[in-house]
Amino acid sequence: MTNIVFKVKKWLDDEEFSELLKISDYLGREYGYSVFSLNIPKAVKNGFYEDDILEILEKHGVSLTQRELETLKLKLSEELEKSLIRIELSYSDGMILIKPDKYLGDALSGIRDLLIYDKINKIFKTYPIHYLRVKEYLSSLNTKLEDKTGFTDKNLPIKPALKLNLRDYQLEALDKWISNRYRGIIALPTGSGKTIVGLAAVSKLAKWTLVVAFTKEQVKQWREHFIKNMNLSSSDVGVFYGEEKIIAPITITTYQTAFRYIKQLAPYFPMIIVDECHHLPADKFREIAIRSFAPYRLGLSATPFREDGRHEELFPLLGGVIYYKSVKELAEKGYLAPFVIKVIKVNLTPEEMKIYRDLKKKYDELSRGLSFQELLALAKRGDMNAIEAIKIRSQLRLLVHTSKEKINALRRVFLEELSKGSKIIIFTQYVDQAEEIGKLLNIPVVTGETDPSTRKRNFDLFRSGFYKAIVLTSVGDEGIDVPDANVGIIVAGTGSRRQFIQRLGRLLRPMGGKEAVLYEIIVKDTFEEVESRRRRSALRELENQFNLFYQSSELEES
Repeated sequence: MTNIVFKVKKWLDDEEFSELLKISDYLGREYGYSVFSLNIPKAVKNGFYEDDILEILEKHGVSLTQRELETLKLKLSEELEKSLIRIELSYSDGMILIKPDKYLGDALSGIRDLLIYDKINKIFKTYPIHYLRVKEYLSSLNTKLEDKTGFTDKNLPIKPALKLNLRDYQLEALDKWISNRYRGIIALPTGSGKTIVGLAAVSKLAKWTLVVAFTKEQVKQWREHFIKNMNLSSSDVGVFYGEEKIIAPITITTYQTAFRYIKQLAPYFPMIIVDECHHLPADKFREIAIRSFAPYRLGLSATPFREDGRHEELFPLLGGVIYYKSVKELAEKGYLAPFVIKVIKVNLTPEEMKIYRDLKKKYDELSRGLSFQELLALAKRGDMNAIEAIKIRSQLRLLVHTSKEKINALRRVFLEELSKGSKIIIFTQYVDQAEEIGKLLNIPVVTGETDPSTRKRNFDLFRSGFYKAIVLTSVGDEGIDVPDANVGIIVAGTGSRRQFIQRLGRLLRPMGGKEAVLYEIIVKDTFEEVESRRRRSALRELENQFNLFYQSSELEES
């Protein structure tokens, strides 16, 4: 292939001469002309391509023949092909491998914080959550990218249609998620139809979807909702749990199973829905989000905030809180039942008070004014005083939570509400206390130890009205489809805002103009008074936190 030689008649100053040398070699003077030969490798190295070269030549009065133009295009194409960095992306053992065919130097500076360098194999690795960002960045460079990950934006085999009409706030939530590039957390109270919003998101996007639920009961509920409320067959919706591990266009699994199998599951699903997403920041569960390449992400929770502050980690994992409605707002609109919270205070018996004071004195001496979290940290390091303090704290709580007068007050409230025809849920923290209450009031009990068939039978009988009351331990705080009730009685609980709001939410499904009542039975002059105030302020504090987190999410997005 002949070189392209051109001549410039006019005299060239130093600047003009230097510019021409960036795309050519100087051959000397001939009959009053400066003679040059185009050097395509040099031009490409200096960042000049076809339009740039032709512009420089035109400026100096040089025109190329048609044949020379074709030669220029061909040589440029060959040179660019030689200069391309070839990069292979592949997927192995839950990581994306990045294999360049030559040293990249500073070319990766824009994504350096996302990469892990494997010195042994001399390749870069990154987590699947960064797949799109890494791929887009590498594509913007002078690279030839070969994607062997197998990750695809896979559509569902049919366009699923939702058989339900969405409420106004559900539509708003869905629109917010769509406008946020199909990412983010929707926070709605228990009983307001978060699952239906998840179904609507699947219907709208129509991509292969992995749903991560907290319990096996929720797995079943999600599957039933998909089949009942959408034009999907049972073969379209698989359950990946226990012995039944089926990967289908819509697959539902638990946190524990997803954590163990996410490396296997991840390549199939461009969309992931995480229910009760406040659990996701836990050290092992966050792996589900990190190991998933899914560009489309939806988190659902009534209370995405965590007592340990780790809800901040939800933003990079799923996106920020893009939509929320408070219990108060939905109750005012009639979507949830109006409610009142009543506090009943009782006293310890003289015998209980003596034990309480003795334990409290020991605890104060051992804890030395440290917070419970500080004591836990010391206990993990083997501090014997901290270990003993935590043990005594548990004894204190058990004494107060199971005090005799609580049971007497519970019986009075129970009989009064029963006479009004109320449906009642009694909440406690302890299996022994739950069994005691069940025997005393002759009502069914559901704890974490209750076998699935008995649990289902008890809930069915409560739902039908055969039983007017049921006792639940913390197993009923989330992940179980508890039948409707209008009265809740907290005998023993924690200071957790989430637990309180989840328990309140069990009472708020609207039923013919009912008003829900949540009773707290607490012991005067003990830690329970402080925890009760904290729980009752939870609704107001939660709304303030939503506003702050929502604003910070918007700032992160911008």
